[in-house]
Amino acid sequence: MFDALIDRHRDALVLVARLLLTILFVTSGWSKLTDFQGTVGYLASLHAPLPLVAAAVAVVMEFFVSLALIAGVCVRPLALLMALFVVGTALIGHPFWSMEGAERAMNMTQFYKNLSIAGGLLLLVVTGAGRFAVTRRTAAR
Repeated sequence: MFDALIDRHRDALVLVARLLLTILFVTSGWSKLTDFQGTVGYLASLHAPLPLVAAAVAVVMEFFVSLALIAGVCVRPLALLMALFVVGTALIGHPFWSMEGAERAMNMTQFYKNLSIAGGLLLLVVTGAGRFAVTRRTAAR
């Protein structure tokens, strides 16, 4: 009975999953876009390679790719790309293994949060966008 209920609402659940997996990135990406110089400065403080390029990549991935995922545009390849981005940002932005105390605990949580999100994105790679997707509608025409 439960499986039938899930199957009946599969496409709506996939849409909700796309939204829930990406809303954090849309808001974060918008913040980075509207304060781009601050983003560059922050990435420079983390010693990220090429902070200007890294900031541009972050804005594209977090804001524009997330919007595409919500809309259902090229979900499988973009979800895979986003999963790789999220793992990369976990490794660069939350190196808890080199920290101590409260900073270590906070960054460990953020690191594993990123890995969890990457897992959800990999499920999108497997399931695809579902019926409620721009790409699907365009392909049908």
